[in-house]
Amino acid sequence: MTTALVLDLVGTFAFALNGALTAVRAARLDLVGVVVLGMITALGGGIIRDVLLGALPPATFSDWRYLVVAAAGGLVAFGLSRQLERAALPITVFDALGLSLFAVTGAGRALDLGAGVGQAMLLGTITAVGGGTLRDVLVRRVPSVLSNELYAIPALVGAAIVVIPERFGAGGLVWVFVGAGACLTIRLLGIGFRLDAPRPPGGSAA
Repeated sequence: MTTALVLDLVGTFAFALNGALTAVRAARLDLVGVVVLGMITALGGGIIRDVLLGALPPATFSDWRYLVVAAAGGLVAFGLSRQLERAALPITVFDALGLSLFAVTGAGRALDLGAGVGQAMLLGTITAVGGGTLRDVLVRRVPSVLSNELYAIPALVGAAIVVIPERFGAGGLVWVFVGAGACLTIRLLGIGFRLDAPRPPGGSAA
């Protein structure tokens, strides 16, 4: 199992936990609903990326481990929902972790499939925010990528840190961890200090 696959599966599990906890807390769904929402959160961004790249079937459906890990994350969140809800900011932390890992692994996969610099950065960001956007739409709330503290920007930074060195022939595993770390740090700082992307002049704060 490659390092990229391990990171992808860890991100899948983290996002599945996040989506399932959102289902428990925001929508009060049953077991099936919790697991399904967790899986959509975990797998949605990667499916969108692979479809845009023409990599069919998407990795989700060609490697059984993605489905199993996503389902496991949903089941864990369902079984431990009371304990996880008492923890400090569990949904936010799992979301930030999944965002960081998917930004770098999504960008790396885009490069492997022949995408250019700009396209790989964009597709890394889509991988990171796509599942969470689908999650928010399904529970009928404004997607975090459009309203929350620095959501897409950290993903774009993390993807860029992976893509740019690779294009200059200096890529390596170290940049994957640096990119993920940068994304996670910016996202958590945005949450902690309630930092937002610039809003239109005169626009009211959410």
